[in-house]
Amino acid sequence: MISHLRSVLPRKGICSGLLVLCCGLCGPAQAEFSLPGTPLPLQPTPDVKVTPQYPMQFPNALGGHPDFPIEWWYVTGWLHNASGKPLGFQITFFRVRPPKVWANPSAFNPGELLFAEAALSDPRIRHLLTAQRAARAGLGLAGADRDHTDVWIRHWYLRQRGRDYETRINGNKIRYRLRFTPTQPALLEGPQGISQKGPDSKNASYYYSLPHLKVSGTVDIKGRRELVSGEAWLDHEWSAAYLPKKAVGWDWLGINLQDGGALMVFMMRRADGAPFWLAGTERNALGQVHYIPAKDIHMQPIGWWRSPQTGIRYPVRWQMQVGNLHLAIVPLMDNQEFDASRSSGTVYWEGAVRAMTGQQTVGKGYLELTGYGGRLALGQ
Repeated sequence: MISHLRSVLPRKGICSGLLVLCCGLCGPAQAEFSLPGTPLPLQPTPDVKVTPQYPMQFPNALGGHPDFPIEWWYVTGWLHNASGKPLGFQITFFRVRPPKVWANPSAFNPGELLFAEAALSDPRIRHLLTAQRAARAGLGLAGADRDHTDVWIRHWYLRQRGRDYETRINGNKIRYRLRFTPTQPALLEGPQGISQKGPDSKNASYYYSLPHLKVSGTVDIKGRRELVSGEAWLDHEWSAAYLPKKAVGWDWLGINLQDGGALMVFMMRRADGAPFWLAGTERNALGQVHYIPAKDIHMQPIGWWRSPQTGIRYPVRWQMQVGNLHLAIVPLMDNQEFDASRSSGTVYWEGAVRAMTGQQTVGKGYLELTGYGGRLALGQ
């Protein structure tokens, strides 16, 4: 089973932490149902791909897509409490499907694995507070609904309630219950919702965003509960092959602009730090969408931070030109590294940032930096 998983899941990086979990779960299930001398065969998953022949369509795009081996729902945003103090938050649910599964009727057979990562950025504490979980799908303990957004691991969830979304996270140091209300239509991150990640058409994802979500709810930090409100950004992606072989990781930015516009930009990065692939999407205040080509994107790191825990060095401050936008990206705080070794088995920087023009804040959002501690192999 491990050898088959390694053909789609990385040995290092996202999903690698689940290899041991999956192997441990497969063995007992097989022993319970197979007859002596009759090994159960492996069944391949469907041969799926991201293609314009099957463009993204709503409302089925909102739910899970179990034929695809990799999928995630990702919500980030800025909150403030009653006194106006800022907080950043992140919640990500991943669904991972091995390329081949045991032909086994047992409910313990892990045809899908799910894991979740949650974090709060609190400048009063000056380091990231995190929580994470992992589980096999089934038995009512974890899963992702096909028809609408409803993904969960035990008491953690992200789900639709009418037109709104709700999330609940219960960690040891952080807990939050938040409601997200859409204020804008979905933003397709690429024509027909197809986001190309490299020159090979195989390296692509179905991808849409919901910028400018209105947020309300409660946050518990080390037992202290606060009422919060703010603004968030939701991403939903699914893919069969994501990271190109020549790339070691990516830098991603999603910004809710203060004029009502939204900006997403990412760079697939080579080992020497040079861009392998660049793309962006801007929706302006009038609702007009522009897909920005690589020639009109320039991303230059101007400030670095080294983690005292891992020694990894991250570019946490940037100068960017994306189309007609000229922005400086400044973090809410430097220490926003997430050690997700107990779930996805990777380490990355995921942080709340401001977009500045001169001394003026023109937007707020999140910056994600992956592959700085070693190549992040995803979906190979």
